[in-house]
Amino acid sequence: MARAAREAERLNTPGRRRRSTIPSIRVDREAFGKFAEGFARFMGTARFLFGMTVVIVFWILWNLPYGPPRPRFDQYPFIFLTLILSLQASYAAPLILLAQNRQEARDRVIAERDRAQAAQSRADMDFLAREIASVRMSVGELATRDYLRSELRNELRAILAELDSEDVA
Repeated sequence: MARAAREAERLNTPGRRRRSTIPSIRVDREAFGKFAEGFARFMGTARFLFGMTVVIVFWILWNLPYGPPRPRFDQYPFIFLTLILSLQASYAAPLILLAQNRQEARDRVIAERDRAQAAQSRADMDFLAREIASVRMSVGELATRDYLRSELRNELRAILAELDSEDVA
């Protein structure tokens, strides 16, 4: 019984907080995202491709066994070059994906804004169509200039006919 009471007491009281041995690193997500976008944008340029090509060609030519003697740090299978290119790719891929995710989020916001604008434009067009229809219906009930002229001519003819009939009588 005492053991059950101690067990219940242990479960009812909060334990001590343990401090993490890993230091917490605060990263500004916006700054890191901008860095990733800049990096991805730079990697997609001809300047980057040309620079990488020059570095790789220089690396290979420096480490070939032909030519004057010099210290070679990466012999023929170029394992160190492969390692460096693999490291570059392993860092570049997540940064490019992060940049693409940020662009997708911006595109989503822009598409939502465009949808809202299209809905507002549609509502405005519907309102204007109803207004034009009501104006046409109102104009249809108004007397036009040609209608008034024809009515005045008919009345003038009727008056002249009446005057002619009085002159004859």
